[in-house]
Amino acid sequence: MAKKDPVSVREALRIGKAGRPDPGSFPVGPHKKPKALKELAESGGKLAELQEALYAEGVGGGRRSLLLFLQGMDTSGKGGTVGHVLGLVNPMGVRYTGFKKPTAAEGRHHYLWRIRQQLPAPGQVGVFDRSHYEDILVPRVRKLVPAAEWRKRYAEINEFERELTDAGTTIVKVFLDISPEEQLKRLKARLETPAKWWKYNPADLDARAQWNDYQKAYADIFAKTSTEAAPWYAVPADHKWYRNWLVAWLLIETLQSMDPQFPRAGFDPETELKKLEGVGVPG
Repeated sequence: MAKKDPVSVREALRIGKAGRPDPGSFPVGPHKKPKALKELAESGGKLAELQEALYAEGVGGGRRSLLLFLQGMDTSGKGGTVGHVLGLVNPMGVRYTGFKKPTAAEGRHHYLWRIRQQLPAPGQVGVFDRSHYEDILVPRVRKLVPAAEWRKRYAEINEFERELTDAGTTIVKVFLDISPEEQLKRLKARLETPAKWWKYNPADLDARAQWNDYQKAYADIFAKTSTEAAPWYAVPADHKWYRNWLVAWLLIETLQSMDPQFPRAGFDPETELKKLEGVGVPG
C-alpha cells in the first residue's frame, strides 16, 4: 500500500479561509509522475477492498453510501478521473451519472429532481460528473435567471445535502482546479488530434471567455456550501497523474473513516463446510 504523508490528503485539500492550492502545485503526496503512478497502482487494491466492504454492507442491509461530486472547468479531467480512479474498483458497486444541459422533460421539474433520480443505493459509490452546482454556475454566469433565483439555491442545496448525509450518504465534493494555461494546451490537443474531436465542443470557448466570472461563481459556492458534513476539496489538476492520485486518496481516506463492515453470516460456516464436504463431487 502506498505510504501517506503525515498530513492527510483531506486536510491538505479542504477549502477554507487559506484558499486553495495552485493548480500546478503539489501540496501533499508524490511530486514525480513515476512514483505517483506506482503508488496509485498499489493503493488501488486498498480502494477496491474498502469499496467491496461498503457494497457488502449494503447487501447485508446497511444504509450507507458514498457520493463523489466532480466539478471543474472544461478539460479539468472529470471523465479522466472517473476512468483512472473509479476504474480501480468493481463497477458493480459504482453508479456513474454525467449531468449535461437539462432536457425539456427535466426542465419542467425543480432542478434537484433529476439529481434525486440518480442518488446511489445503499452500499454504492455514486459519481456525479457535474452536479446540481451547475444550476448556480450557468444561470449566474450566463444571466439566465434573476439573481434572486440562483442565490436562494445555496440554502436549498445545503438543506438537500444535509438530508443526504442524515440518511447515511457521505459526500465528497471535488473541484478539479485547472489553470487557464493548461486548459489552452488541452483544448489545442483536442483540435489537433482527430481521435479527440469528439471531446471538443465549440461552446467550451464561450465558457473560457468567461473564465473570471466562473472563478468568482465557484468562490462563492465554496464559501456558501462547504459545510462540516459536506466540505469542498480543491484538487490541483494541471498534472493528470497527480490529480488521479489525489482523488484516489480522498476516497480511500473517506472510506477508511466510514469503516465499512462486511456483514456477519446468517449461517454457521463450520456447519456449512461439513455439509459441503459431505455432498461430494456431483455426478
